[in-house]
Amino acid sequence: MVSFIITYHNEPADMLHACIESILALSLGDSEREIIIIDDGSDVSPVSFLTDCIDEVVYVRQRNMGLSQARNRGIDMAHGYFIQFVDADDAIIAPPYEQCLDLVRYQQADLVMFCSSDTSETTFIPVSVSPVSGSHFMRESNIRAAACGYLFARRILGSLRFEPNIYHEDEAFTPQLLLRAERVFNTPYKAYYYRARHDSITRSSDQDTISKRLDDTLTVLTQLYRLTDKLSPADRPAMERRIAQLTMDYLYNTIMLTRSAKKLDATIDALRQQGLFPLPDRPYSKKYTWFRRLVGNAIGRRALLASLPLLPRH
Repeated sequence: MVSFIITYHNEPADMLHACIESILALSLGDSEREIIIIDDGSDVSPVSFLTDCIDEVVYVRQRNMGLSQARNRGIDMAHGYFIQFVDADDAIIAPPYEQCLDLVRYQQADLVMFCSSDTSETTFIPVSVSPVSGSHFMRESNIRAAACGYLFARRILGSLRFEPNIYHEDEAFTPQLLLRAERVFNTPYKAYYYRARHDSITRSSDQDTISKRLDDTLTVLTQLYRLTDKLSPADRPAMERRIAQLTMDYLYNTIMLTRSAKKLDATIDALRQQGLFPLPDRPYSKKYTWFRRLVGNAIGRRALLASLPLLPRH
């Protein structure tokens, strides 16, 4: 059984309905799926819009506690051997997702990663994917942390849960989950329809929201950095790479969201105090290498502040 945990908070009800329908369209029978909707204190319950599919879901309404707490409640309620998180305004793309389900059915997968798409229709070619451990995957790759981007075995969770009351909770959760997985399949399938909405946190220009995003990223970095001392010799380099990548992203976002030399210098000072700066001299990627060199000195930082906002964003 797969437990689909849908978190809902004031999204359009028709999008939630489309999300549910995308799950029902999969080849999973009634006894093979569980759809759990956690309504995180929406202004209006969407139940009246779901009359034609209400018997297919478990609907729970709670006071507004945030995305992490909503997902954690879904985890605690789940009965499935596998868990898939889905945001209420997104959807599953059936044909490529079926390939991911087959890896779960026939290849003893602990975790299956897939890609997102900006359209609900996609073409794909089935490919052969070999499993690696989560530790190996993190040592060799820059991971995508979004928790909706993978299907995973509930048994590997243990006591791991999402950190409440922070933005970027996926950045703390996903690397820890990967280190618990022995058979990870990283697929190229675009199996998740992601709707980029103008009112999302990541697109907000509100200064308080921007400050919290940046502050919470530093909180996540500090937590992961402290965790490295408790990891095995094999897992430590994997987490170190993830921390370096996330630190680079944090500095990049500081530049792009504030465009302030003063804020960038203050951010670097805070990272230095936590032992997170300078960035480690590792050949993780070409982008990482040039960014590390530039951000490591005052002239390079001025160049980044002047040039990065002018480049197209993808």
